[in-house]
Amino acid sequence: MRARTRARKRALDILFESEARGDDPLAVLTQRRETDDAPPVSDYAAMLVEGVVEHRDRIDQLLAEHAEGWTVERMPAVDRTLLRIGVFELLWVDEIDDPVAITEAVELARTLSTDDSPRYLNGVLGRIADIAEHLRATR
Repeated sequence: MRARTRARKRALDILFESEARGDDPLAVLTQRRETDDAPPVSDYAAMLVEGVVEHRDRIDQLLAEHAEGWTVERMPAVDRTLLRIGVFELLWVDEIDDPVAITEAVELARTLSTDDSPRYLNGVLGRIADIAEHLRATR
């Protein structure tokens, strides 16, 4: 597994855990970075967690506007978290090309979520990527 793929998986783990436990994601991140008995947290993983936390309201607004058939709250938790990471990479991480951000989210969904999740994530992130240039200009 490539370094950034591992970083995305680690960010997913931290964001998912914090949501499931009702903990502050930044506190979970800090705890994971300071402990020796958990996998290391790369700078890229930390940046993803921090970015999703910082922009979560805007990300969730975009997901609500572009997700079909599900509200953000009713989405499977893994899918919701992967979508948040994907949208953050699409709109706020300039060194990641849009197709890479989408493909990475879809591949993680393929291994960690339901059979329908990869296609669903691809559709939602694709719709947002189609207007990403406009969204980046208004952030």
